Amino acid sequence: QVQLEESGGGLVQAGGSLRLSCAASGQPFSTYAMGWFRQAPGKEREFVAAISRSGYTHYADSVKGRFTISGDNAKNTVSLQMNSLKTEDTAVYYCAATRPIWRSDYYVDENQYDFWGQGTQVTVSS
Repeated sequence: QVQLEESGGGLVQAGGSLRLSCAASGQPFSTYAMGWFRQAPGKEREFVAAISRSGYTHYADSVKGRFTISGDNAKNTVSLQMNSLKTEDTAVYYCAATRPIWRSDYYVDENQYDFWGQGTQVTVSS
């Protein structure tokens, strides 16, 4: 079983950047497919980005070209680099993990993830 802890959230002006990190403990994250989700006030949690064990990445259309998900095996972390932030990116961001069937698998459905972090708040001001 893996434990996940997010960090790096905060307050930033529109157009700025933030880098979120998700530290995995208990198991090497390289055995999991990883994802980032977010939940804005009054809205359902939504998919942001995912990365497979083999490094394939996938993004929501709303963040494509602005966000980058990456993994660091040595640090056992998954990061989400967020550039050109918009006010609509304001949300609590969650890291999630699941054991994939194939190394190339990534998942966009939150119900396919078994492990979740507590979340980190990102607030983008205008």
